[in-house]
Amino acid sequence: MGLNYPKRMRGPTIKVAISSVLALLLLAGCSGSPNAAIPTNPVEPPSSKPPETKSVSPLEIQMTARLFEEAPNMENSYWKEFMKRTHTKLNIEWIPDGDYTTKLNLILASGNIPEVLVINNLKHPPVVNAVRNGAFWDLTPILGDFSKYPNLKNYSAPDSWVTSRIIGKNYAIPKNRPQLSGGPKIRKDWLDKLGIPMPQTMDEYRIALKKIVDADIDGNGKKDTIGLVSKASLFSGSAGGFGDAFGMGKPTFDADGGLIYEQLTPQYADMIAWLRDLYSDGVLAKEFAVMKPTQAVELFEAGKAASLINESFRWDYSFMSTIKKVQPEAIVDTVPPLQGLNGYAVRYSTGVDGAFLISKKVPEEKVRRILDFFELTNSKEYYDFSVNGLEGIHYNKVNGEIVLTDLHKKEVGSTSPWQPITLFFDKYGKIVTPVAPKEYNDAKIKQTESQGYLTKGVISPFSVIDSSTWVATWPKFQQEWTSMSVKAIVGQISMDEYKAYVKKLNDDPNIKKSYQEFAKDYKETFGK
Repeated sequence: MGLNYPKRMRGPTIKVAISSVLALLLLAGCSGSPNAAIPTNPVEPPSSKPPETKSVSPLEIQMTARLFEEAPNMENSYWKEFMKRTHTKLNIEWIPDGDYTTKLNLILASGNIPEVLVINNLKHPPVVNAVRNGAFWDLTPILGDFSKYPNLKNYSAPDSWVTSRIIGKNYAIPKNRPQLSGGPKIRKDWLDKLGIPMPQTMDEYRIALKKIVDADIDGNGKKDTIGLVSKASLFSGSAGGFGDAFGMGKPTFDADGGLIYEQLTPQYADMIAWLRDLYSDGVLAKEFAVMKPTQAVELFEAGKAASLINESFRWDYSFMSTIKKVQPEAIVDTVPPLQGLNGYAVRYSTGVDGAFLISKKVPEEKVRRILDFFELTNSKEYYDFSVNGLEGIHYNKVNGEIVLTDLHKKEVGSTSPWQPITLFFDKYGKIVTPVAPKEYNDAKIKQTESQGYLTKGVISPFSVIDSSTWVATWPKFQQEWTSMSVKAIVGQISMDEYKAYVKKLNDDPNIKKSYQEFAKDYKETFGK
């Protein structure tokens, strides 16, 4: 189960990469088929009054946004209607997600900050430093008791206004996301072809992938299928939830009572040893350490990889549809929560997927209008609009069900409409997809619930707590630590050598000081 937040949390409450290799290590349908609108939490839709438009000119906002698909045409019918409804003019710089951290660092270093800056990591040191240096508005006094912002208070992720705080205050406007994202994708048709049961444990998953790579599963006579590719850095530990299967997310204290950073725990070393076995088996992609997110997805969609992480459940149907173009028998599924030595391969997020920061250069009157924009769009009405688009243009209703048109994919897409808004919180939002039939979505919800995906995960305390000493210290070690982790996985050093290196890090005075600060923040936040 996830961490239980204390009562005080229930109220309303990219690094210029140290090296080019490290920068690479870091991150981020069927038209005309019957489709169902994404189901949402059983709550009454909030009111969403349109803004006054008679005497006030449209709100022009300069912002950045993460891009996960082709850059949208902001002059198409969807975006024109969006800006009409919100009485805005959005000037968005769309940045591919794989390049976002690098671009973010350049923006922060130059000081040429847009009015609204999207951040993809609330704990990213350059972001925290920019906040400390006064680059962004402290919104705490403006938000107040949220009486003027009921949608932002009531229809954001649970405790998101607490977990998104930077240096203890609400500088960030959290972007909501389902707390459950997804698990490893796997080619179920290949499992069936080889007579392999769906894996239930980490060891069974490793064995299944080994059998697939050892077989000429695609029939090309080359045995060149890759077992596992990852869109996210495997060194995060949260990719695929793998680290949590070994207990990485569970608080671990040193002899002095300091809270050890999760990637320097003994449990994390157990995960490195497991990845080492996958690499030795020929299962893990040889280029895993420098593979870009787009490359991982392309390999999986081309039918050249057996398993992919990190993508949400909602992508299973799209992946399957794409692969069927080259391998018609393809079936893509998500494995059940894989049991490991000390838990399950399931990690919950805080419900916050990055955030918006407002530049301090923006006048206070405009800050309030920007907040009104986020308040307006954090509603069920705008959520449904961002999923389905305009009736008669992007979808039609057939026998009461939503059927997407060919124009939907071109003008609305799957993720772009979500990027400039905080997004109404929907716990099923990453399980179902508007491009799949209602029967498929309903079955997917039932499957994930019955498998325990909604009960077996954890929230890492390091998603919430902070340490100023850690922010200043860890960048000095991160490149070397990453290099040592790679060496351990590919067998260039032994696991004993790796563990000795981690011990040396944990004995560093500044890191030990960080652990004391983590422990203090943990106790204050969670009451433990």
